[in-house]
Amino acid sequence: MTVTSTTAPDGAHTAACGRRIRERTLGQANSPEPVPHDLVELIAKEIEAHCGHRPLKAFRMATGWTVTEAVQAAHDLVERENLRKIGLTERSWKDWEAGKAPSAEYQDLLCRLLHTGPVRLGLAADYTPAPTCAGSPDGATLPAGPADAGAGLEEVAATKRRTALMLTGLALAAPATAAQVLDQAAAEALEFTRQAEASSLGAGTLDHLDLAVTDFNDAYSIKPPQQVFTEALDYRRKVDAVLKARHTHEQGRELLAYAGWLSELLAWLAHDLGSPRTGLAFANDAFIHGRQAGHGELSAWAMDAAASINLYEHRADRALNAARRGLTQAPATHPLTVRLHAQAARAAAADGDADGFTASLRAAEDAHKFLPSRMAYRFGLDPLPLADYALTSYPATACIWLERSDEARRHAEHALQIYESAPAASRSPSREAIARIDLALAHAQLGAPDDAVALGTEALGSDRVVDSVRNRAADLTAYLTRRYPGHGAAGELRERLTALSTPA
Repeated sequence: MTVTSTTAPDGAHTAACGRRIRERTLGQANSPEPVPHDLVELIAKEIEAHCGHRPLKAFRMATGWTVTEAVQAAHDLVERENLRKIGLTERSWKDWEAGKAPSAEYQDLLCRLLHTGPVRLGLAADYTPAPTCAGSPDGATLPAGPADAGAGLEEVAATKRRTALMLTGLALAAPATAAQVLDQAAAEALEFTRQAEASSLGAGTLDHLDLAVTDFNDAYSIKPPQQVFTEALDYRRKVDAVLKARHTHEQGRELLAYAGWLSELLAWLAHDLGSPRTGLAFANDAFIHGRQAGHGELSAWAMDAAASINLYEHRADRALNAARRGLTQAPATHPLTVRLHAQAARAAAADGDADGFTASLRAAEDAHKFLPSRMAYRFGLDPLPLADYALTSYPATACIWLERSDEARRHAEHALQIYESAPAASRSPSREAIARIDLALAHAQLGAPDDAVALGTEALGSDRVVDSVRNRAADLTAYLTRRYPGHGAAGELRERLTALSTPA
């Protein structure tokens, strides 16, 4: 059976050609399920030789995966085998298929995922001497194998590109002039390529940054915020230094994005440490770097942080502006769109705008209906639950401000249930504490001060009493003092909060 091929701009065949090879080979083998590994190997070698793809891409196509499916399979493998969390994205996978070397950790993950070794995936070289023909007195080597065939394909592609130059109109010029122009053009092309690839960025630097941001996200709810802030700021400074050094345009965009992700994290950490000015400065920095990197999602995350910080600083108008600014950047079917609409609802409530709250909350609920069932992880974290949190905890706070006590209690109870049922590695002590304080305020408004004090005490016993928790606890104690001035336990709660707010 002949496989009809089409050619991509880089000279390699399109994905459709590889799919036809896979389907033909599986059909000849009676379509076994599951597909044996040796058959996948055979298909990968044929795709590599026939289509001109690099080994990793050929192996992925032989497995029958798209890039999206391969990335998801890698995340599933990490979760299933309890490996170190990763921040793998489709961009990184495509870079590897284009020839960019992954870090040692990602190389190991690829080999685990595809059940093969680094040499077979084109990630490492094999320096074993070539075997000689048995009985050959002069030690003649065996005929060229698949690796040599791949090299031949590259030369064929290069020859086609050189031949294509003749179609540009140079053939109409005098032969001697055309030859001179072509020789000069060849020299210029080499220099263009050298300049485009010139970089002082060390091998594996971008993969290292990916893992570092993943580690910081893991540490956010576990380690003391001051420690994480100091370490993340050190990395942010290093990325700034690398941005000022020589790098390619593509590397520059990635570095801008990593700088933005670190600034987004630093914005939240500064907020936790009680410095809104610093938090907003880093949120703005993250937004700008996201715009420069062409990364709308990053810019939207930055505005999500800015909206929260402004709300805690009682700047409802600025919080609303930040949420709306973020919505211009957020993908429509992303949890961020839900969060930002919910942020706008909370900002409207803080400003006493009940109609604005209802409209924005409805928009958040509508956006939630169109979220996919699964999403790529964001630096090792699943972003989908963040939409669920926003649809429960944000309305709880908003209903407190609007004095809709029954609704506030219902939302806060639901939020607490979601937080407590999350996997241990994903739980957020500070979010749980704020949900308890919202529930406490709802009980206080409903005339149950004892329940309110009990919930407030439990919240202040959290492992992570950051500034946002203390801020909401202050709202609770202030309300209890006004509404129940003679309540002794409420006074004790206020004293405990004062002790937690006083520097050691």
